[in-house]
Amino acid sequence: MNKNELYFCPLGGSGEIGMNMNLYAYGNESNKKWIIVDMGVSFADDSVPGIDLIIPDAGFIIDKKDDLLGIVLTHAHEDHIGSVAHIWPSLKCKIYATPFTAALLVEKFKEKKIDVTNYLNVVPLNSKIKLGNFEIDFITLTHSILEPNGLSIKTPLGTILHTGDWKIDPNPLIGSRIDEEKLKKIGNDGVSAMICDSTNIFSPGRAGSESQVRDSLLRIMEIKTKRILVTSFASNVARMETIFYCAKKTGRNICLVGRSMQRIYKAAKKCGYLKDLIEPLEPKDAKKVSKNKILYLATGSQGEPMGAMNRIINGIHPEVFLEEGDCVIFSSKIIPGNEKKLYHLQNLIVKNKMEIISEENAFVHVSGHPNRDDLKDMYKWVKPKCIIPVHGEHRHMVEHVSFAKEMQVPKTLLIENGDIIKILPGNNPQIVDKAPSGKIYLDGNINVNTESQSIKDRKNLSINGYLEITLIFANNGKIKKPIISYKGIPESEQSEPLVFDMEDEILNICRTFSVENKRQQKNLIETIKQNCRRIVKEKTGKKPFTNINIARI
Repeated sequence: MNKNELYFCPLGGSGEIGMNMNLYAYGNESNKKWIIVDMGVSFADDSVPGIDLIIPDAGFIIDKKDDLLGIVLTHAHEDHIGSVAHIWPSLKCKIYATPFTAALLVEKFKEKKIDVTNYLNVVPLNSKIKLGNFEIDFITLTHSILEPNGLSIKTPLGTILHTGDWKIDPNPLIGSRIDEEKLKKIGNDGVSAMICDSTNIFSPGRAGSESQVRDSLLRIMEIKTKRILVTSFASNVARMETIFYCAKKTGRNICLVGRSMQRIYKAAKKCGYLKDLIEPLEPKDAKKVSKNKILYLATGSQGEPMGAMNRIINGIHPEVFLEEGDCVIFSSKIIPGNEKKLYHLQNLIVKNKMEIISEENAFVHVSGHPNRDDLKDMYKWVKPKCIIPVHGEHRHMVEHVSFAKEMQVPKTLLIENGDIIKILPGNNPQIVDKAPSGKIYLDGNINVNTESQSIKDRKNLSINGYLEITLIFANNGKIKKPIISYKGIPESEQSEPLVFDMEDEILNICRTFSVENKRQQKNLIETIKQNCRRIVKEKTGKKPFTNINIARI
């Protein structure tokens, strides 16, 4: 019972892409200490109206916060740090991050008016920290953001390699190359299990290099004679530097459009990156520059309704204007689930007779995740005894297990959110228990669960509309004409308004009740609600969210 053991438990990011949150525990039943690796968000779609962000349900680890040693962040993408500021107030623990990640995290806490200075520990690149029995070595990798880190998590029982997000970029443009020698040394010392990125498991070959994208973008821009607008992920600082490089090479001024683009630019400069670049113009100044001398870099590459791109293309941005013949370059990939809104935006661009260049017709983007040949190299360097795929949908993780078996990895384990895996001691990692896990919606400023009544009501409203009926009774018990209003319920011009049928029905129902008897009021309300919804259903096919008010005068 007192034997020490090492456990792994994902609360997000296993069986989905996004919302990454991973737990590690070391100790025995009477004394077990925990660390959290990453704490991200995912983004809601149209199926949950009014919801923008989804965060992992952290209740399992919140209950154990007295035994929590800290949060360790691998890099600054939203799906890895986006929920820290939302969950951390329930934990109040130390946070460990490299300088760029820490700079962006501070801004997130400032937005929530929280001073996290005394809890945030800035970790130098390629250094080690010790949290209880966890000795964590930060390993420089390459990815589509600054300072991506793998974590070698060494314990008295053995070592785990948590890769985080990565690729092999032989020429990353900003930051160092992947630390192949350190990975080989860790592999030679022995890795009991590798917790590994599965995003691009279906993609053959290699992910490609940022330097190749730079060369391609420059060739494209050199022949353009009107305005150029590039949209990309703001977090891709290497791509941002490439756009600055192309602007200088083609004799154009550059203008950054969108708050997140400005924020990332300032954070990168503050951390010593993006040196010796031309100075970007403010949007109000950029519109005075001739069309063949300006290059815009904007947010909104996924067609986000409030993104800079959407406002520019719809002609409602106050400072940036495009016209026929201008060139729009989507230097990004389509995130699954964003196809509909992005294609709508691109169709509008074409309709306005502007030129579109995207990954569908030109080489303007490379992924930040490992393709199969990249994974082969990582396996060869690390030589793990076990592979546990994460950071993927179920189809990615199943394919990753098959791939690992082809690579002769001795042990593979297919998991999902909430699984508690005993990794050590022994040579047979296995699922031994299940932790509560799930999703929490950020509904305005309030965290609600997926079964929240507010979410159910809003879905109902969005599908069926809203009906409100107010009954006014005089002191003598007589009912006045009911006040009926509704929203989002379709009406046919050929048929009589719904109000007439409902008025007659309401008056007939009221005659069957003793309206002076307040104890019958509940039954009266329920009967009116059911019958009026039935009328609307018969006439329109909709069953509206219905509210009945009673007023006595």
